[in-house]
Formats: sequence, structure tokens, C-alpha cells
Amino acid sequence: MLWCIWQYVYTSFLRYWLKWLVRQVTGTCELQRICSGHKPGATRTSKAEYSLQSSKNKVLRAVLETNQKKLEQSVDQIMKVKNIKPEKDPGFKGTLHVCLLQITGYNTLFLSVEDLRKEVFSSDNQEHEALLLKLWELLMPAIKLESRITKQWGDIGFQGDDPKTDFRGMGMLGLINLVFFSENYTEEARQVLSHANHPKLGYSYAIVGINLTEMAYSLLKSGTLKPHFYNTVQGTPELQHFHQLYCYLAYEFDKFWVAEEPESIMHFNQYREKFHDIVKTHLQDPDVALTLTISSDKN
Repeated sequence: MLWCIWQYVYTSFLRYWLKWLVRQVTGTCELQRICSGHKPGATRTSKAEYSLQSSKNKVLRAVLETNQKKLEQSVDQIMKVKNIKPEKDPGFKGTLHVCLLQITGYNTLFLSVEDLRKEVFSSDNQEHEALLLKLWELLMPAIKLESRITKQWGDIGFQGDDPKTDFRGMGMLGLINLVFFSENYTEEARQVLSHANHPKLGYSYAIVGINLTEMAYSLLKSGTLKPHFYNTVQGTPELQHFHQLYCYLAYEFDKFWVAEEPESIMHFNQYREKFHDIVKTHLQDPDVALTLTISSDKN
């Protein structure tokens, strides 16, 4: 209760006056101090984002929703509102521009991911069908599918004879993630599949992969992935960066599952939540970078 009261007093009154006082002493505004006082990455961009969100100036708050093509114009607006002279702080404009590219880019990335999630897999769509068959060819190059609808799909972890029913939750996003991992990390994907087909420690490779897509999507939607993208993409994060994040989750979850040695797949939800908590803990580190690191020992 006391903390809530303090937060209200600070954000409503004290913060404004503290910022004003520091500006009088230093001759620089909060955004200038953030841009010059922190290294590139999540700490600097997150602080700049909070500063703009908390501003009492509508122009500054509106910058967070700006079209990326107009970001340079938005930076000029900020400099005008804050009376920042380029000759006195020559590095400010470029630094803030990068921060805004990351902030607005994250929002744009979510919209792109959401579009893929909402795109329903259709057997009538040749591109969808080709992508599904490509997944099989990448994972099972030595075995030919007997037909489009077959129990063989169970060999790579789908639930039924027709995988299209398994994509209902995550739409095309789930399939694209599976293919991206298999195409860009083929050896690792096949290794993970071999673990998934273990007689004792096995799990449904494709179904778990789609579940991990949902995990990545929820982390993106909540904003929890911001530190990762702010640290790893010095500009606008794009779909390929989200797919790379998925690859990290797929590879790391497999390592986690094998190390934990669950009694059976019936305990999947319990271990899934444990892994989820581990990922969220990593994301609390301001220097976090969830990049896939291939182990030299792949057995």
C-alpha cells in the first residue's frame, strides 16, 4: 500500500520537479542524460522509452507511436520541444534516433508476428502446403512421405494424420518457426528430433515446437522480450530476429528437457512452466541476449 502511494506521488509530482532541478544544475534534459550516460542497448533504450511514456508533453508521448519513416522528423520535434541545440550536443540526435528505431520497431515486429499467427493454414494454399512438405524433407530427408495425409507425420511430432489441425493455435507462425529452425540449423533440428523420439525421454517434436512459438509470442506481446531485442538489434527488429529467438528456445528447451529427465510427457506442462520461468529470469538481466549457441558436444 505504501509503495503504491509512493509510486503515485513520485510519478505525479516528485519526478517532474526532480527532472526540472537536475536540468537547472546540469543544463541537459533527461533524454540527453540518458543518451550520453548509457551504452547502446536495453538500459539506454528502455530508459528513453520510459522517459517519453512518462512525459507530460503530448508531443513527446506521441513519438512512441510514430511511423518509422517519420522518425527523423520526430527527433527534430523533440529537440525543438526540449530546446536542444545540435552544436552543443552533436551526438544526441543520432543516439535518440537509434532508440526510437528499436522502440517503434518492436511494436511493428509484434504486428507482423500477429499477422502470421492469425493466418490460418489452408490445404488449398500451395505455398502453405509446400512449406509443410519442406519441413518433412528437412527433418526426414531419407524417408519419403507415403501420402499427404498419413500417420508418418507422427514421426516428427504431429498429433494426427494431417498436421494442419495442429496449427490452429499459432497459425502459420508455428509452421514458419519450425521450418526456419530446420532450414537454418538443420543438423541441430535433426538432433533435437532424435531426442524427441527417444523411447523414454521423448516428446512430440512438432507439437512442442508450436508450444514454444506460443511462448515466444506471449513474451513478445507482453513486452518481456524488449531487453533481448534492444541488446541484439541495433536498429529495427524484423521477423527473422523473432525466428532466431524461436530457434534459441527450441534448442535450449531440448537441452533443458534432456537434462531434467522427466518421468514422462505427462509432466510436460510442469517442465514447460519451469523453462518459461528460466527464460523470464534471463530477460530480467539488462544485458540479456538470448542467442543460440551450439554446443560442441551434440550427443
